[in-house]
Amino acid sequence: MKGTTPPGARDEREAALWVRDMFGRVAHSYDLANHLLSFNIDRHWRVHTARQVGRILARPEARVLDICCGTGDLLLALAKGGPAERPIFGSDFCHPMLTAARAKTERGAARARLFEADALRLPVRDASLDLITAAFGFRNLANYGAGLEEMRRVLRPGGIAAILEFSQPSNAAFAALYEFYSRRILPWIGGALSGSPDAYRYLPESVRKFPRAPELAEEMRRVGFVRVSYEMLTGGIVALHLGER
Repeated sequence: MKGTTPPGARDEREAALWVRDMFGRVAHSYDLANHLLSFNIDRHWRVHTARQVGRILARPEARVLDICCGTGDLLLALAKGGPAERPIFGSDFCHPMLTAARAKTERGAARARLFEADALRLPVRDASLDLITAAFGFRNLANYGAGLEEMRRVLRPGGIAAILEFSQPSNAAFAALYEFYSRRILPWIGGALSGSPDAYRYLPESVRKFPRAPELAEEMRRVGFVRVSYEMLTGGIVALHLGER
C-alpha cells in the first residue's frame, strides 16, 4: 500500500504535484461534475458521514478538521452537525479548490476556517483534534500509510478518523455496470464539463488502483487505530471507514 500513481509520475513528489495541478484545472467545474456524475448521491454520502460522527460534532469543545476538503461540501455537512459558534477547520493543498471552498463556506458556514496544507504534513499539533475527516481525497495522497499516520498523530486519544472514499462493488453484475460507467461514460462527461479529459481518465483509474475496504481497514489497524470499522454504501461504490486513536 503506497499511494496514488498518476500517469508519468516517477515518485511521491511528482505524484503530489500532478494531483495538485489536476485539481487546480478542474476546480471551476468540480461541484457540477460531482453532482451530475453521481446523480446527486454524493450529497447523501457526506450527510451520512456527518451523522455517523454526530456524537463528536455535538460536543461544543470538539476540534474538527476536514483534510483534502476540496470545495468544502463535507465541511458544510460537518458544520451543520455542531454548535453554531464552534469553528470547523478545513485544509487542502490545492489553492483553487480552497478558493471555491471559501466562497461556498462564507455563504453556508461562516465559522469555517480554511488553510492551505499538504495532508501528509499538517501544521497541526500532536494530539490536538477530536475528529479528522477526508472525503474522496484520501486516495489521491502520494503515500496512504503516511497519510494514516499523520491523521493518527493529530488526534487526541479517543479521537476519530473518518475516511469516505470510493471502493469496488462486491456484486459481479453491479460491478460490471459500474466499470462500464466509470470507464466509458464518466471520463467523457467529466472531460466535457471541465475541459480536462485527462483528469477524468485519472479519477476512475485511481479508484480501481485504490485498496479495497478490508485492506484499508487493515492498514488503519497497522498504524495504530483501534475499533476500526467500515460501511459500504450504494452497493459498494463508496466505503466509510472509522477508526479511533
